[in-house]
Amino acid sequence: MANIQPGKPWRALNWPNRISLLRLVMVAPFLVLVMNQERHWAVAVFAFMAASDILDGQLARRLGQRTRLGAILDPLADKILIICSVVLLSMQQFNKDYMIPNWVVVAVVGKDLWVMLGFVVIYLVTDRFRVKPTIFGKISTIGQVAMVLAVITAPDFNELGRRMAISPDLGKWLAKVFEYLVAALSIAAAVSYTRLGLHFIAQGQQPLDDPGVK
Repeated sequence: MANIQPGKPWRALNWPNRISLLRLVMVAPFLVLVMNQERHWAVAVFAFMAASDILDGQLARRLGQRTRLGAILDPLADKILIICSVVLLSMQQFNKDYMIPNWVVVAVVGKDLWVMLGFVVIYLVTDRFRVKPTIFGKISTIGQVAMVLAVITAPDFNELGRRMAISPDLGKWLAKVFEYLVAALSIAAAVSYTRLGLHFIAQGQQPLDDPGVK
């Protein structure tokens, strides 16, 4: 075990974990930019966070530095970013141009709460730490990121539609397409994680007559 000098806990983290932690910290300034309706700066910060999400995963695989902390930090940063963004962009005071409908917010937040609840149940039942994204879960996250970007940039695409004589509501319709897509993917992801969780429980649960079960 490496000796960590007192007062320098940063050295206890590998680079993938540092990047994940940085992305988690960047959620706050991004939300402030959204609340102040600084759309272009918000998009820039969001793009940086999305790029860091790809980078930390690539580094962890190439350097062989996958850790339990990283398995927690990476999806935690994604979920906090998405949930906070979707909730804020559904409020008129923070997003006057185009608001995310409430039913989309329920689909996104409900799916993530369901997954987190399942994680806790699996840990309590099997006494094992399980983090394994499904294909629908990954696609759902990508769709959520695209939807947030589409909603933030809707006014820009509306202006582009007017200039190109396509439609003055181009941005609005693009955002709507992603909303329906994200809602469908959230349901599919919830189902896939439920099936995976039941599989984990069937494999690892302890019988009631086990001395360790009270």
